[in-house]
Amino acid sequence: MTDKVKPVDEILPVPQLFTLGLQHVLVMYAGAIAVPLIIGRVLQLEPKDVSFLISADLFVCGLVTIIQSFGMTRYFGIQMPVMMGVTFASVGPMIAIGAANPGYEGARMIFGAIIGAGIIAMLIAPLVAKMLRFFPPVVTGTIILVIGVTLMKIGINWIFGLPVGPTAVKTLNPDHVAWLKQVGDMAAAAGSTVPELPKGLSLVPTVPNPKYASLDDIAVSAVVLGAVLCFAKFGKGFISNIAVLLGIIVGGVLAAALGMMHFGNVAGASWFALITPMHFGFPIFDPVMIITMVLVMIVVMIESTGMFLALGDMTGREITPKRLAAGLRTDGLGTLLGGIFNTFPYTSFSQNVGLVGVTGIKSRYICVAGGVILMALGLVPKMAVLVEALPTTVLGGAGLVMFGMVAATGIRILASGVDFARNRYNLFIVAVSLGFGMIPLVAPDFKMWLPHAIHPLIESGILLATIAAVALNVFFNGAKGTAEELQAAAAVADH
Repeated sequence: MTDKVKPVDEILPVPQLFTLGLQHVLVMYAGAIAVPLIIGRVLQLEPKDVSFLISADLFVCGLVTIIQSFGMTRYFGIQMPVMMGVTFASVGPMIAIGAANPGYEGARMIFGAIIGAGIIAMLIAPLVAKMLRFFPPVVTGTIILVIGVTLMKIGINWIFGLPVGPTAVKTLNPDHVAWLKQVGDMAAAAGSTVPELPKGLSLVPTVPNPKYASLDDIAVSAVVLGAVLCFAKFGKGFISNIAVLLGIIVGGVLAAALGMMHFGNVAGASWFALITPMHFGFPIFDPVMIITMVLVMIVVMIESTGMFLALGDMTGREITPKRLAAGLRTDGLGTLLGGIFNTFPYTSFSQNVGLVGVTGIKSRYICVAGGVILMALGLVPKMAVLVEALPTTVLGGAGLVMFGMVAATGIRILASGVDFARNRYNLFIVAVSLGFGMIPLVAPDFKMWLPHAIHPLIESGILLATIAAVALNVFFNGAKGTAEELQAAAAVADH
């Protein structure tokens, strides 16, 4: 390397690029596959469609990572070692859309909202830096805390059983089902005096479901959780960084040994397939849903700004306004590509920023290599089908750690960057915003008498908490956030 080549622009030998790129992929892999698994199951899609979501996600992860790290014209790419992945901030609104509209229609609504938000995000990218003052650590820390707490519900349901479906808490009483069928048959018989059953009459599950919270499921989740914690404590360096992924592998092996994992679809899956755009049909563009996702993207780009500033400090690359706009514009481009190719909004993954600090290797071409590896994985359906075959109980043990770490990151930002002793207003901001974030979790039907058109906007606790935190901070503290505070918050959150 000559003195003229900065460490961030250093091109390493191919074997090193591959090895270090694979390291970055493994660190973010568990987080990358989590969102398509969550949304695919909320939409009640067939296993083959959930597998396609996983493949599409990995492919676009790789593509956007290459654009962000390598650069594509002067308008796109921060040109630093950044791995891009689906943001957890988008999960809440997408769950709300998918739960209300299961199947392909819900998927088309989600992707329409993502495409619209991606286009708007690209247009407003240069303006986001001017909004930093509205997002001091008390706001960003609260938002990240609520994201983690909201996702914890998903991880817990993965352990014990999903609210709807074969593992729900209650199931139908078979005697009641038989009686209702008998009455229905009698009513349908010619000359019967039995009145016809009212339209829409259905039974309510009342019998405890033996498949819910089974001891086998709890045991597998406990093993996965224990494995993650052991790898985190006793593993050194890289092994510790991929503790969650290793825990999932241990759980998958155990589930297969217990006969809980079935490989029929894996055997039938092909080794290569292209990712086709608009796999689920032409997107549905709903203005309220697009606005909801735009609000998510503003939060995502503010978070990305902090990551870029922290990474610029680590790599010695100056983050100019034009370079920052190019990086944030790539968040929007990645989200647009995500909507077109059947996946989700993208942001820089903080754990990979942390890996740059741990390894001390600053070359952006390592992440370019990681992007190529991710694209290759996305073109191998057999890999995605294998991931989809994992029982939710395996994912539950890992999800407890993965989503809990998101919440813990929010707490770290609040603890290290927010003055609660001399500014008691910050307590009100966190307390009330956290309360707003809990509303959809505790009282999901709170919106039943509100206009249906605004439901997508208020069904997400993450969005409610974001709006509340920003508004309360302006009310109590004014708009005083700085880039330095955001960079410090990102430095706390980079592991």
